Parts: sequence; structure tokens; C-alpha cells
Amino acid sequence: MGSPTGRALPFFLILVHIYLHGALSQTTGPVGQRKPFFERLRRLEEQFRRFQEVTLTHLQGIASHYNLSFDIEARFQSLAHESRAVALALNQSQVAVQDKLGHLRTWVRRTQRRGRKADHRLLALSAAMSEGSARRAREQERQRAAVSGLARDVRALQDALLHLTPLVQSQSTRLAALEGQLRLAGPGPAARNVTPDPSRPSNPSAPQLQGGGQTIRAPPEPRDPPLDFAYRLQGAQEPLGLGNQQAWPPESPGEVCNVGPALIFPNASTMNVGFLRPGFLTGLRALSICSWVRTAADHLGTLLSYATEENDNKLVLHGRDSLAPGSVHFVIGDPAFRELPLQPLLDGQWHHVCVIWTSILGRYWLHVDRRLVATGSRFREGYEIPPGGSLVLGQEQDHVGGGFDSSEAFVGSMAGLAIWDRVLVPGEISNLAMGKALPTGAILTLDNATSVGGFVQRVNCTCLQLCP
Repeated sequence: MGSPTGRALPFFLILVHIYLHGALSQTTGPVGQRKPFFERLRRLEEQFRRFQEVTLTHLQGIASHYNLSFDIEARFQSLAHESRAVALALNQSQVAVQDKLGHLRTWVRRTQRRGRKADHRLLALSAAMSEGSARRAREQERQRAAVSGLARDVRALQDALLHLTPLVQSQSTRLAALEGQLRLAGPGPAARNVTPDPSRPSNPSAPQLQGGGQTIRAPPEPRDPPLDFAYRLQGAQEPLGLGNQQAWPPESPGEVCNVGPALIFPNASTMNVGFLRPGFLTGLRALSICSWVRTAADHLGTLLSYATEENDNKLVLHGRDSLAPGSVHFVIGDPAFRELPLQPLLDGQWHHVCVIWTSILGRYWLHVDRRLVATGSRFREGYEIPPGGSLVLGQEQDHVGGGFDSSEAFVGSMAGLAIWDRVLVPGEISNLAMGKALPTGAILTLDNATSVGGFVQRVNCTCLQLCP
């Protein structure tokens, strides 16, 4: 393999060949010179044999080293194959771990987002509760003031009655005496002496008699309660709360036709969803959402959900099983929301619902079956709902176009849904509820629900009562 012995062997053989050639050329010399030559030749042969043995030994050692290096190379190749296999297995394991880490990061982000939403809702609820507590305290203070004023007025009336009682008794005594005198005198001159007092105006409710030189005057009438007390009493009867809510019984709509298409959501599967496209093309500072709704579930679920990349709850009408039955959160720009009362909708009958909002003073109205059942103000005053999001029916989005939860799904039917970018007036709402013409300017209807998923059925009914 390149050792010094291997390189010197060819040169030594050449020298031996030259030396033997010179020795053979001298065989023609005298006999006396041959003996030293043969002795040298034998010595050279012995040296050559020893040299061959040494060379053979070295060659065997070189061969053994070559075999050893070949084994090492084979082992290195085997180790290289094994290392490549280990690297491949490690790469596959790393890919699997990264995939699981990606799922875990997605789950953590969703959990954090839901946690932030829950924190925002808790903060909003806490602020609403604090504001409600402060309002109740003010109302209680006004009621206490009204009750205190009422007590003062009652005491004043009692004092007046105490002063009137002896006067009434004295007048009764005088009247009894006068009647006795009249009976004794008869219809004679004494009767003619009973004349009214000309110095006082006549009053049929307060008779004034004069007899025996005495003028009989009626007792003073009780005083009316002061005006400020009446106003306080009226003010104490005003409703409490952020928005005025009225109790209302369910109403059968009768026969209603021309409501357009209907969507039927048969169960709470997260695959049952409808998409309204193209969504909101411009920002909204006012909106009206009206639809016929029928459900027999124990909670209403999500009617509508609008999500953007910035906020997955830009506009939501949803109820879930953790809320009170029939309660719906009307959300505009999470975490701001108002809770709307829709308990009578859970009777399995058709009901017409309109939710209206405007950024002017943050006013909002809830109409059910042509009745105004809730209203309020200062809800997202001056706010604008941005365009470009995902508008979904029947599910609540945790991110744009997905992240559905079966506990928030809508189970039932909705028909004639339409959305306007303005505030509908009561006459338009009444016409809608009676199946008359659709008000002008609707930006989205159920005709825009071109994509439905899961087991959602799209049907066209001539009249509402014929819808399955």
C-alpha cells in the first residue's frame, strides 16, 4: 500500500540482475578466481533468500493491513447506511412532532382566543352589572325620596283631618239644633229668617245656613296633594334597565304567503351551515335583520354570525345552552352585546323577528310578531361594521368561515330572511310580518345563500304554513 519496503524491492532486484550479469561475464577467467566468486554467489543467494523471506513477511503484513482497511471501509459504509436510516427516521419523527405541535398551537390559539372572548364578555358583563347596580341604587334613592315625600304628604293629610274633625262635629251639632228649631217653628216666619249669607259665594257642595242670628258655614274641603308629590309618584313607576322590555304573549301569524325560500336545519351538527355571499360590500352604520323563525329546541342557537380577520364576532345573533332559555346575545364588535328576550319563540310555531340597530345614539329595537318587545340606546354609538367578512347562517364562527360549536348551532327553520343597511319603520315591519311586499333596498336575502352544507335543506314554499 505504499510502504518503504515495497518501493525498494524493484530497485534491489535490478541491482542483483546487473551484478549477476557481470559475474557470469567473468567465467572465462582463471580457475583460481572462480572459487571466491561461487562463495560470493552462495552468500548472495542466502542473502537473497533471507531478503525474500523478509519481503514475503512484509508483503503478508501489508496484505493483512489491506484486508483490515477493506473491513473498516465496509464497516464505514454500513455505518453510513445506518446513519442515513436513522436520519430518515429522525426526519419523519420530526415531521410528525411538528405536525402535532402545529395542531397543539392551533388548539392553544383557539383556547386563548376563546379565553380572551370570555374575559371580554366577563368584563362587559361586570361593567353592565356595575352600571345596573349604580342605576338600581339611584332608582332606590329616588324611590326612597318619593316614599319620604309620600309619608310627609300623608302626615299633612292626617293633620288636616285632625283639624277638620272637630269642625265637622261642631257643624253637625249646629245642624241638629237648626233642624230642631225648624221643626218647632214650622213653615212660618222663622223659616223665612233662614237666608244665605250674601257675603259668600254660593256653593252647592258647601251649604251655608243662617238662623237665629248665626251663619252656618261648611267645613273647609280637604287639600289636594302637592304637584311635586304626584310627579314623584309617577317617576317611581318608570321601568328599570338599559332598555325597556315588555312582556308579550305569542301570536299566531295566520296565513302568510310570499315569504320566499326557507332553510331547514334538522339537527345541531357543526356541518349544517349556510353562507350568504358576497357578504357586506361596504361598511354599515345601520342595519335591519328580519326573518321568519320556527324552532322547538330548548335554546334558540345562532341565527347569524359575521366574522372578519380582526374580530370573529363583528355581528352575531346567537343563543347557546348555557344561557337562559330563549335568551339571545345581540353582539356588535365583540365584547359589546345586549341580551334580547325571545323565550316565546321556543314553541315550535312560526314567529316574525326583526332586529334593528343604528350607530346614531346607539339605538336598537326588537320587534316580534309586529310588536316592539325591547328597545335601548348607547349600544355601539358611532360604530361602523366593516366590510369583507364571512356571513354565516345557523353557526357561530370562532374564525373566518369555521370554528363551529354544536352547542351554539341553530336547529329549526328560517324563511324570508333579509338584511337592509337602513332602519326599517314600523309600517314596513308590519307589512313584512303580514307577508306583503319586501321593503326596498335589501342588500342580502336568502337568495344569496348559494352555499349550504351538511343536512341543510333549501325549500320554496308558496305559503309559510306549507313549509316542512
